[in-house]
Amino acid sequence: MSHDARSDDDPQRPILAVDVDGVISLFGFEEAGVEPQCEFRLIDGMSHCISQASGDRLRRLAEHYELVWATGWEDRANDHLPTLLGLPELPTLTFDGEARFGTAHWKVGAISDYAGERPLAWIDDNLDRSCQAWAHTRSAPTLLVPTEPHLGIEEGHVAALTAWVQNGLKPR
Repeated sequence: MSHDARSDDDPQRPILAVDVDGVISLFGFEEAGVEPQCEFRLIDGMSHCISQASGDRLRRLAEHYELVWATGWEDRANDHLPTLLGLPELPTLTFDGEARFGTAHWKVGAISDYAGERPLAWIDDNLDRSCQAWAHTRSAPTLLVPTEPHLGIEEGHVAALTAWVQNGLKPR
């Protein structure tokens, strides 16, 4: 886990763990039967459909949360996304080669270590039952926010995440 950008100035400030693929970098349009709502960008030689709305949405959430990258992109997220989305560099979790496309449970250990006893919300397109079971065992308030990979982070997610903080981090 990269600690160089970690902010410990407010140990009760909630953390928002942000996945990239399926939250910011969208995919699965053909299966969903929809037109992509994004801008295609070449990143590390691969075409990514970057949701331009995600930058504004994450900036608004940064007023309430400490944002941290929780993605298989690891440090590469800061190499590309701050410039594309108008974000500062964010703390980045590392997963020691455990990344597995199509699941999210391999992120739990690093997210848990980073969050400690702080309140945590996690937005990801691959949250599964093991992620939910882990969230229920945390002593600190925890909110899992699933996305659809062809839509990513939407206004409804921003509203729910903001309401969770404003309502005292109570379960929904």
